[in-house]
Amino acid sequence: MDRPCPVPQPGAEAEYREVSASRLTRPANELLSPHIHGSGHILFVIDQLKKPFGGAEHMLLKIIRNLPRYRFRCSVLTFATNLTSCELSSFLCPLYVFPLTCSYDLNAVRMAIRLLKLIRSESVQIVHSFFETSDLWAGTIVRLASKAKLVSSRRDMGILRSAKHRMAYRVLGPLAHKVLAVSEQVRQFVVAADHTPPQNVVTLYNGLESPDPVAPAAALALRRELGFPATASLITSVGNVRRVKGFDVLIQAAAHVCTFIPEAKFMVVGGVSDRPYYDELLRMVEACGLRDRFKFIGHRDNVFSLLCASDVFVLPSRSEGFSNALLEAMAAGLPCIATGVGGNPEAIQDGETGFLVEPEDSHAMANRICRLLQNPLQAKQIGRAAKKRVAENFSLNVMVERLVAVYESLL
Repeated sequence: MDRPCPVPQPGAEAEYREVSASRLTRPANELLSPHIHGSGHILFVIDQLKKPFGGAEHMLLKIIRNLPRYRFRCSVLTFATNLTSCELSSFLCPLYVFPLTCSYDLNAVRMAIRLLKLIRSESVQIVHSFFETSDLWAGTIVRLASKAKLVSSRRDMGILRSAKHRMAYRVLGPLAHKVLAVSEQVRQFVVAADHTPPQNVVTLYNGLESPDPVAPAAALALRRELGFPATASLITSVGNVRRVKGFDVLIQAAAHVCTFIPEAKFMVVGGVSDRPYYDELLRMVEACGLRDRFKFIGHRDNVFSLLCASDVFVLPSRSEGFSNALLEAMAAGLPCIATGVGGNPEAIQDGETGFLVEPEDSHAMANRICRLLQNPLQAKQIGRAAKKRVAENFSLNVMVERLVAVYESLL
């Protein structure tokens, strides 16, 4: 039988280390019984758990920590990780690593047998998959060789899919009993591109936990720590650095803004996922004369505090499913500007709770930034409206309630 919380050892893919469940840290407010006592066993399968985490990984953690533990117990399976044992224990449930680099070699056969044994020995009732290998490889095995129900999460518009993945999703995607789309735009994409029956695709928006307020003095101190003057107009964006996030467009917009508002400063929060693109961005910053005005500060755990220390939030993405960063910025009461892609128009009501611009349009982006900075009263009104919209429509409790309803319908 496979043991939980394994960590693959170099050169020995079949050897694992166990982290005892008794050593897992639980939240201080945990009053219900732990996951192992739940009656419905859900196995979450995700391609990899590697730093820096993206939106899917953070959302998986939220799901595991907030599902009603009297009803469900959870386990996680991944094919690759660079997390330490301590970091793995933050999932608060058994976690398995099945090393998989190719989905059609002899090792893949061994891992398929291992997956089926795990499902049967642990009485897994629902397998919930994230990303291509989990959806297509693990999902097919689950449907063809087990009695477990299959739920698949789709979190983007397929912009990173290869040709073989597009074909595979058309053939194998409809195997899922339920597909959870992170926005209505993603739902429509899944129905059209993957030929999935519409009744099997459910829109489940990301949910945001109610953040603790950040005192103005703390926000000001954070600005000083980062080297931004208290009098600066700080424009912030959040996301791992890769081309789809459109930070090159933001740099172009920043060059325009700084021409009219010299005190404007720009900050990007997020780890580097694409080193060549990051190097290209640094060259752009230099070429545009923005060395002292545009900073990449890397991955940070205090994202909400950084947002509260900012004046405007910009999401310049070329494609999105449904942005967690945008929700956080709205919850911080920031006036937000986002490209009108994916689920962004479902979060922002243009002109009321933020502004939408076309992707790649740095001039429109710069104009919106300037207008907000030059009209602080309007900026505050929009920020308040954005905060209210998130609280009423995109709370974590609402997301969990809807997810539980999906699971219950399959049990």
